[in-house]
Order: sequence, then structure tokens, then C-alpha cells
Amino acid sequence: MDTKAYLRRYSDGDRINHWALVILFFCAALSGLSMFHPSLFFLSTLFGGGPWTRILHPFAGVLVFLSFGGMYVRLAKDNAWSADDSGWLAKSSTFFAGRTHEMPPAGRYNAGQKLLFWWITGCVLVLLVTGLVFWRPYFVGYFSIGLVRTATLVHSLTAVALVLGVIAHIYAAIWVKGTLRAMTRGLVSETWAKRHHPRWYVQMTREKH
Repeated sequence: MDTKAYLRRYSDGDRINHWALVILFFCAALSGLSMFHPSLFFLSTLFGGGPWTRILHPFAGVLVFLSFGGMYVRLAKDNAWSADDSGWLAKSSTFFAGRTHEMPPAGRYNAGQKLLFWWITGCVLVLLVTGLVFWRPYFVGYFSIGLVRTATLVHSLTAVALVLGVIAHIYAAIWVKGTLRAMTRGLVSETWAKRHHPRWYVQMTREKH
């Protein structure tokens, strides 16, 4: 029998929001990649072919923005930057060397996680704004051809930046043992919390007891 003590890291609503965002992100990313380069056009078959991919992609992007907006409201406060985060970041090489016990104590999120959160936030916002500029047939007619071309380029480069950020997020979730449980069951062990987020552990155990 599992005798470990667990702490609630994410509510049911948090996890539903997260996994809805995951599904929508992959729809937007795969449809976008199919239009990014001819060698990736085969991905359009997932959406019914080229015309349907072009139609559905911007709607998927808007849904990603709205879904991420829900997550932003839930998590932005916990991702606010503090002086302690600057100290954590200065010792990040120690973290990647596996000596997590030597790191400054982190709250609910460490500095690396916070940077990734704001990186993704910025990317999603830029993708929405640039995407609206060349969304045919609804908005593109309101802008000059030069602005449309610039927005298309910025949109593509930002999409690459977002994909890289998501890859880093997935890798970190797999690399740090015990993390996946947080988004599948909403729980983390007290041992995990004490090791990786000691300040959050103290806060949660104080509230628990």
C-alpha cells in the first residue's frame, strides 16, 4: 500500500484547463506546421486537406489564446518575479548539475518555470496579434501588404519559439521524476515538494495541519 503523504498541487479545473490547452495547442501547431514548409504539408491530411487546414488553423489559434487565458488567470500571481528568483537563476548551473539541494528555496514555481511561463505568455499574445493581421478573409483587408508580410514572418518565427518552449516544458516534466503526477492526478508527494519547492511545501503543510 502506498503510504506516502501527498499535497494538492492542481485542482480538477486546473488540470482540465491544462489538457484542453494541450489538445488545442497540438491542433494549432500541426495545422500551422503543415503550412510552414512544403515538406510538412502532409500534416494537412489530419484536418481534411489544405483548404480546411487554412480555415481551421486560425480558429484553433484563437481557442489556444482563450484556453491559455484561463491558465494565465489561475497562475500569473504564482509566477510573479521576485528577488529570490534572481538568486535562483544565478545558481541555475547547480540545478542542472543535479544538486537541487544546494539551490535557494523555491516557492510554487522556480525561476526557470517562471521564465518559461512568461515566454509562452508572450508568444501566445504575439501569435494572436500577428495572426489577426493576415487572417483571410476577415481582417487582412484592413492592413497594408507590407504589414501583412511582416506579420506573417513574425508569426512564423514566434510559432517556432513557442514550440521550443513547449518542448522544454515537456522535457522538464518528464525529467523531474514525480512531476507528471501533478497534472494527471493533481497531487505531488510531500518528499517531491520538499525537495523541489521547499517554500511552497512549508506553506502547504502549514495550511494542511
